[in-house]
Amino acid sequence: MDIAGSVVTFIIIWWLVLFMVLPWGVRQPDTRDPAHADGAPERPMLLIKFAATTVIAAVLFTAFWFIADSGIINFRS
Repeated sequence: MDIAGSVVTFIIIWWLVLFMVLPWGVRQPDTRDPAHADGAPERPMLLIKFAATTVIAAVLFTAFWFIADSGIINFRS
């Protein structure tokens, strides 16, 4: 796999994992504030979720790269 394909694959995996990680630990606030949307989480913890997304995406990309490079699954034929 060339570098451009690797970067595109990693970005796609990263975004998919981000959408899976975003709901983790979301709690609605106990008090209603008219200045906030009803669905806004109390503490979104986005930096932690971005870090978790990057680590999980790196592990999944590494597994994908080993499978593609070893020839277990051939994407060319």
